[in-house]
Amino acid sequence: MLLQDWSRVFARLSAQGAGSTRICINRARVVGRIIRNPRFTSLLTLTATAILLRPVAAIAEEFYLRAGVGLDRPEETRFTDKDCMSLAPAALYGCGRGGDGAPLRSSGDFETVTGFELGLGYTITQALRLEVLLEYRPSFAFDGRANFLDPSRRQSVSADLSTRLGMLAAYSDLTEVGVPKLGPFSPFIGAGIGAAQVKIDETSMAFPRTTTLVPGDSHTNLAWMLTAGLDLSVAEQMTLDLAWRYTDYGDIETAGAGGRVVWRDGSREPLVLDLAPTQAKLRGHGLRLSLRYTF
Repeated sequence: MLLQDWSRVFARLSAQGAGSTRICINRARVVGRIIRNPRFTSLLTLTATAILLRPVAAIAEEFYLRAGVGLDRPEETRFTDKDCMSLAPAALYGCGRGGDGAPLRSSGDFETVTGFELGLGYTITQALRLEVLLEYRPSFAFDGRANFLDPSRRQSVSADLSTRLGMLAAYSDLTEVGVPKLGPFSPFIGAGIGAAQVKIDETSMAFPRTTTLVPGDSHTNLAWMLTAGLDLSVAEQMTLDLAWRYTDYGDIETAGAGGRVVWRDGSREPLVLDLAPTQAKLRGHGLRLSLRYTF
């Protein structure tokens, strides 16, 4: 009896399997007729052609040239020895504490810096563009004080600097990812990384009777920046950008070479010093106004 029951179940399953097979065969025949239809083949060809030709048509309008000017306010900085224990050459500051109780150093800030920049960019998508950025800040001054002496006594420090910057930057136009416009303005954000050449001229340290002169130097650093801003379309191919930017230019370094002490009244001959390098950080915030031309 059990054997007969199993035989009936197997027969039903076989019949269902045969029906499913016939359905699959019929569907395959329908699909085959559609594929062989000339209209379907023509539509497929046109679609593929449009997809392939679309990027080629966009390339002519995706490159742009950007030129602008900026005003930066570098952060307060501190010059210290690279190695405060160096003896030959001698550390300028040393490892002790100054007249104000703080570690020996020169502290101060910079004047507002004017810079000029040029960028060549390419829009990868409507929301993302890449840019090769060059920037030059021809001259700006450091003005500070050392702390060798009592704070009430003269110990002013000054130097002139310049920077050159090159980096690869990426920008995201936020309206393309769902952020609404601010009236006619479109917000964007960006970041970049590259190299900065920081040059410092001779540093002058004026004390009550003498002036210590520290030789300048030029140093190349890893640099990076973050930016956010608004752009405004002013013509079919022209866009005006206004952006805030934070930039880290790396280190300022004085030369590890001969300095000298000069007596301002001429009572003694200058004293030559074999000095070790000093260093300070250079970074700050600023505004950029630029014009972007798409071609």
